[in-house]
Amino acid sequence: MRQKIAAGNWKMNLDSQKARELVTELSNTMTPSGVEVILACPALYLDMANTLASKNRKVHIAAQNVHDKDNGAYTGEISHEMLTSIGIKYALVGHSERREYFGEKPSFLRDKVSTLVNNGFTTIFCCGEPLKVRKSKKHKSFVAKQLKDSLFHLKEDQLKSIIVAYEPIWAIGTGVTASPAQAQEMHKFIRSEIRKKYSSQTAKNLSILYGGSVKPANASQLFSKADVDGGLVGGASLNAESFKKIINSF
Repeated sequence: MRQKIAAGNWKMNLDSQKARELVTELSNTMTPSGVEVILACPALYLDMANTLASKNRKVHIAAQNVHDKDNGAYTGEISHEMLTSIGIKYALVGHSERREYFGEKPSFLRDKVSTLVNNGFTTIFCCGEPLKVRKSKKHKSFVAKQLKDSLFHLKEDQLKSIIVAYEPIWAIGTGVTASPAQAQEMHKFIRSEIRKKYSSQTAKNLSILYGGSVKPANASQLFSKADVDGGLVGGASLNAESFKKIINSF
């Protein structure tokens, strides 16, 4: 059975005290059976958050960004070695904001994925289309190319450490959410691409999350769809009560 996951991406939000309070609250909360929680915190809080979350084996802390190199003269960047040294073994790759605002190209994301997988990280690989592509009805081919360019170089057994997050860019931070039917359609398509490239068993076992204005009000409907295994949640993950409702939506 595929892992059900509620992942929160804090982005560039929360001061240290609020971050501490949020991790503490979530770590002290009983997580439903079969559900894992992942918190992608700002780099400044990773060590603190991981220490606080260690009391709950179902709560994991993830880096929002990791460089593809082991170490070196890359001012401001974070390496997998640094993360491993503080016990972090989860990371995001390919979030639309990293692609758009920081110019991260498919080849760079491919290298990041390889580095993380080869060093024992669970990697949340983000993909999704902008509104223009959705309107042109080319969203499936757009996402298929993202998978091919940055993920499909992996060997089949390496997919065990990959979580895919489908994030329609037109629904991120806009308050607009893909309908449950739209989310299911794209998740089913992504799973079919995994099946074609690898195997039915690998596709069956891969968790695919929906990311795009997930809220307590719509989480249950989204998560009820056959190929939606959870959410990569933005703003609603910054408040303990709202995020706990999403966690309990399964």
